[in-house]
Amino acid sequence: MPDPLLLVEETVAAALDPDQVTANLTPGAAATLADGLPGTALLLAVLADGDTTLIDAADRHWDAAARLVAGSRPDGIYAGPGALAASLVHGSAYLPADRRRHEALGRAAAWLSARAQGLAEHQATRHRAGRPGTLWGIYDTIKGLAGIGRTLLAALQLGLPEAALGLTAALTTLTGMITTTGDAGRPGWRVAADDHALAVPGTLPPSGTAGTGAAHGIAGPLALLALAHQAGFSVPDQERALATGAHWLLGRAAPGPSWPPYISGDDLAHPSDAERPATTPGRRDAWCYGIPGIAAALHHTGRALDDPALVDLARRALDTLARRPPATWDTTGPGLCHGSAGVLQAATRLNHRVLAVTAARHTTDTFHEADPATGFLTGRAGAALALATHRGTTSQHVPWDGLLMLT
Repeated sequence: MPDPLLLVEETVAAALDPDQVTANLTPGAAATLADGLPGTALLLAVLADGDTTLIDAADRHWDAAARLVAGSRPDGIYAGPGALAASLVHGSAYLPADRRRHEALGRAAAWLSARAQGLAEHQATRHRAGRPGTLWGIYDTIKGLAGIGRTLLAALQLGLPEAALGLTAALTTLTGMITTTGDAGRPGWRVAADDHALAVPGTLPPSGTAGTGAAHGIAGPLALLALAHQAGFSVPDQERALATGAHWLLGRAAPGPSWPPYISGDDLAHPSDAERPATTPGRRDAWCYGIPGIAAALHHTGRALDDPALVDLARRALDTLARRPPATWDTTGPGLCHGSAGVLQAATRLNHRVLAVTAARHTTDTFHEADPATGFLTGRAGAALALATHRGTTSQHVPWDGLLMLT
């Protein structure tokens, strides 16, 4: 088995030159946290540990990313200006105070705060117009208030007051979304089929869906509400929203427990039909749609509500992965989003040592199966960060995997 730390060093060396990182990427991809320079800047900053060579390289990546995102449209924390802002906030936490870009951090927090307030108003407008449910781009981790809110929470923990109004807007909107029941008993985060802008036509039920997972489901908002509550940031009804969302997930768990990536609108309207074991396919063991992200959300919710049953359920969900060989996991490759590094990072943060060791070994063995690009979500940068964190070589009170809603 290769030495995990040598793989980390290899990834860092390949990421030092921003031109090399972007050589095989489109300008659009190069500007994203998912695939491009904001992700490699994060990698270099997190692993710098005071090394000025790596800090200088992270600065070059941020500068190049800033040129690429100039004039691009607003989005969540994985594309557009939000990707650079999120990378700056989470990466700067690992830098010495005198190497942080304080003015840029203030602008980043202000931009994200304004974006959160804008999305909150968009949802309020939908509600006033009587439109049920919501959109991924309003509430989820990748594009919406869950991911933006988590970065605003990190910004406040870094001492950036510009983040306060946006975090309050995110918490208030997500709390209202979760505690509001729509038509036919459907939950407030249900997305109508016509509103699934990112989906391939015909791939989702005509009745729409309510997602379960960390990327596009209820697990992302739950994690934010729980982590903010534990950090002392709460709005009215936040605890009720946490209990509502968590118990909805409990009611949708298949034996194991595990979860489908979504529940269709028809099954939401007819709960007795949904009691049968869910068979919807879709990366049930990956961070994005499956057990790792959902387990983390339930764990954090259990801690926020002082509910040991939720913490225990999260542990048992990870147990189901630990009992199976990685070759049977519904994951793809060694990356964070779809692959074994996402399992590893969740297991590390939730202190499931058996699963973490298994996932670390599998991530190491399959490391070179990742796209040679050093992307954060699906490439080697994210896998390297997970391996480094598992080996104890990264530590910070504003951790990088807040971007995955794991801390």
